[in-house]
Amino acid sequence: MNTAALPLSLALLGGFLIALQAPTNAMLAKATQSPIVAAFISFVVGAIALGVLVAATSGRLFPPQLKLLPWYAWMGGLYGAVFVSVIVFATPRIGVAALLTTAIGGQLLAAVVLDHYGMLGLTRQPVSIERMGGVALVLMGALLVSRR
Repeated sequence: MNTAALPLSLALLGGFLIALQAPTNAMLAKATQSPIVAAFISFVVGAIALGVLVAATSGRLFPPQLKLLPWYAWMGGLYGAVFVSVIVFATPRIGVAALLTTAIGGQLLAAVVLDHYGMLGLTRQPVSIERMGGVALVLMGALLVSRR
């Protein structure tokens, strides 16, 4: 079996679920009349689900290694909160396809920079014409998908 098959399958599933997350969180925002409250509810439900998984698997919430991490290692939840708030706000205004295509373009731009410089502990993967071409195609796709 290809060693990339499982991670790629999980990435595909994760992407599918992100597409579902946008309209369901938009429903929460409409009901609460607040994208921030909707994002909060989304994170509470996610935190409960992850808590159950941690309890069911390892049960060890705070290993000593956490003390050794730099401050920015704790910022993932903040990035997620901003992203969820943005999708809750933007989905009813521009639609899921335009939102996610544009978000993926932003993710790819950041990913190429992170990879190229080996930032945040990543293995360096130099930028190439092919990689930049892929990013350009996604950004062009985002423009096409968002046209009305």
